[in-house]
Amino acid sequence: MRLISPWTPRLANSTASPSSRLVAALAEDILEGQIDTGDRLPAHRDLADRLGISVGTVTKAYNVLERRGLVRSVKGRGTFVALAQTRRRPFIDLSRNVPPSVLTERLLARTLTSLSKHVDSDFFNDYPPLAGHDEHRRLVARWFTRLGMETDPEKLVLTNGAHHAISLALSVTCDSGGTLFTEAQTYPGVISLTRHQGIHLIGLQMDDEGLCPLALEKALIARRPGPIALYVTPTMQNPTTATMSRERREAIVSICRRHNVMIIEDDVYTLTANPELPPLAMLAPELTFYANSLSKTLNPTLRIGGLVVPEHMYTRIEEALQATAIIVSPLCCAIMEQWFIDGTTEIVTQAIQEEADRRVSLAQTLLGSLMLKSDHTGYHVWLPMSDSEARDLKKTAESLGVLLTSPQSTDANRRKLNCGVRLCLGAPSITELNIALKLIADIRMKNPTIKSNLAI
Repeated sequence: MRLISPWTPRLANSTASPSSRLVAALAEDILEGQIDTGDRLPAHRDLADRLGISVGTVTKAYNVLERRGLVRSVKGRGTFVALAQTRRRPFIDLSRNVPPSVLTERLLARTLTSLSKHVDSDFFNDYPPLAGHDEHRRLVARWFTRLGMETDPEKLVLTNGAHHAISLALSVTCDSGGTLFTEAQTYPGVISLTRHQGIHLIGLQMDDEGLCPLALEKALIARRPGPIALYVTPTMQNPTTATMSRERREAIVSICRRHNVMIIEDDVYTLTANPELPPLAMLAPELTFYANSLSKTLNPTLRIGGLVVPEHMYTRIEEALQATAIIVSPLCCAIMEQWFIDGTTEIVTQAIQEEADRRVSLAQTLLGSLMLKSDHTGYHVWLPMSDSEARDLKKTAESLGVLLTSPQSTDANRRKLNCGVRLCLGAPSITELNIALKLIADIRMKNPTIKSNLAI
């Protein structure tokens, strides 16, 4: 006799197609543990009748869930939950800025099985070309186009993640003794790179759109002699979530053109293309190094980055690549290629986007006005506050089992401008995230920030 499904059928509340709403509802309940591993899902026709949708819609949704590794179908028996829930960790970690986890054991196993059927030993028995294999460069260029950055693969070099791409760009624009301008609050990795490479780092005033053009103009007029560059994240700025309008992007580009300053653009938090907000590299290709990576949009261990290089700087980047001698993992490249072939990239990306939306919505519900509201969805949110409040929040939260990003790690030059705390939403389970955000809200409401406005 067939087991009765314990799941209460529902569709997610959204304007998406019925199949997408069914996928979202089931994925949410599976990931939250409301349906256990091994539990049977309703039969196709039964579920279709109960929800008032077609059998084909149910079949399509179940197929997507199976490709994600969340369910498995057994011929003659039905469809069952396949996800093994992860064990709870001693700390809830809101300090690691990674995308929500959607890669399951079944999806990974299916990918590796597919690879084993047509593995090319020559691919693993030799070094790849310096800039990467042509086919892989075309795939990454295609991925960048999906995010709004149209580029010729011949102007792109593969890197071991976006961090490596940024490091290469720094080495040919600033080098030791040069100056790098950036936002007052910035990516901790860039702070580490400038210290390691002996580059003078200057953080500039921000507002609710990110870097202030007037602050950049004044800084460039007063700049000291030597090599100089600008590092900036126009979309979903890390850590503040600020996003530049098109007018702001054009203003930044105009200033850099006027002062002949190269731009290093970090675009890892763009999840979908927006024609109204083009990358700076589309506005000023001759000035801009464009860095991006698959690790933020597909999986953190898929360390495949790309750097789009201004044509006149390509030879210098090749020399820098030769000096670093860091090749992109052949296995990662093989997985990337397989995912493009079988459509996994689209499934994983959509799943990450939906989960990111859910987590940001949860943060908005629990944190309210404590959180800077962003027009874009990413994997982190920003709580503006003074430097002393930020340090106190980190210390108190850690004593209660929640790890937060160190406020010092994002402060570009320790001038305590535009201070706050970054909360990373991707690493914990949704249950852990709910607990952690409630705790953060409770701490802050007992010690509320004095607000004149929520500009950063």
